[in-house]
Amino acid sequence: MHFPAIDDFYQRFLFLLPFVANFRSDDRSFSYDDPDMWKFSYPKCGGLDQSPIAISNRKALPVALPPLEFGLYDDLFDNLVTITNNGHSVEFEVPATIYGVRPYVTGGLLVDCYEAEAVHFHWGSPKSKGSEHVLDGRRFDLEMHIVHRNNKYLTLREAETHNDGITVLAVLFKVVRTGPAFYQPGLSEVFSSLLHLGNFNSSYTLPEQLNLGSLLGNLDRGNFFTYKGSLTTPRCSPAVQWHVFADVLPISHRELPKFWQLRDQRRRPLLNNFRPLQSQENRPIFHRKPFLEQQLQEVIWL
Repeated sequence: MHFPAIDDFYQRFLFLLPFVANFRSDDRSFSYDDPDMWKFSYPKCGGLDQSPIAISNRKALPVALPPLEFGLYDDLFDNLVTITNNGHSVEFEVPATIYGVRPYVTGGLLVDCYEAEAVHFHWGSPKSKGSEHVLDGRRFDLEMHIVHRNNKYLTLREAETHNDGITVLAVLFKVVRTGPAFYQPGLSEVFSSLLHLGNFNSSYTLPEQLNLGSLLGNLDRGNFFTYKGSLTTPRCSPAVQWHVFADVLPISHRELPKFWQLRDQRRRPLLNNFRPLQSQENRPIFHRKPFLEQQLQEVIWL
């Protein structure tokens, strides 16, 4: 039996199906055009304990914390790294090391082990600086985030729902205009890859094996600020223990403009992909300095 009305319904449904499939609110649908509007689609973005924040050396609380332990950070990955322009940043998933497990961090205020998941960057434009965190009133040219998941949770999405779910290492960069800037191989490879990532959704596989530690260059890993905050992109989950290193790494004035040549999903220049500063509220910011640890050890031995 033939039902014209039902046939017409299915024809309309099939016509609309591609639009329905694409009309979804997820963490890839946001824009940096107006970050203050994120909270209307992602309520946590308007909640407490949001990041990034301004950090002041003078106001941070000096504490004699244990150092961070960087497990397997200096061991080679078992696969080549593939970097992608996702329309909001350039990022790559962290592969397992040659030992079959990913690098991890623990120590400091961290009770558990946190497995490295992904690396991405935030930058500005030819007219503005682009770091997310501000240190002593200064916004820097670039900020790198190494995102880690508490390994007692199976996925990053699950970790986002727990207060102890995620830790992020944040590294700030400033432009060096005089003389060459020297990098560990990892940073040099990543910056060179940007020439292949101009278009949205483009990917490039680095030709050399890397280790995660090579992205930290000669950074003083023992000197950092730490505070409780959130992811800086939607869903803005307040599940992050941040570690912002006090040392600032150099980036050549020839390398930084490569970030400005990237384009988003609308084929527009991918610029100023940093979230505005959020209120610190009553959150303490702790500063772990290596010399404080040495003083504590001296007191213990007295």
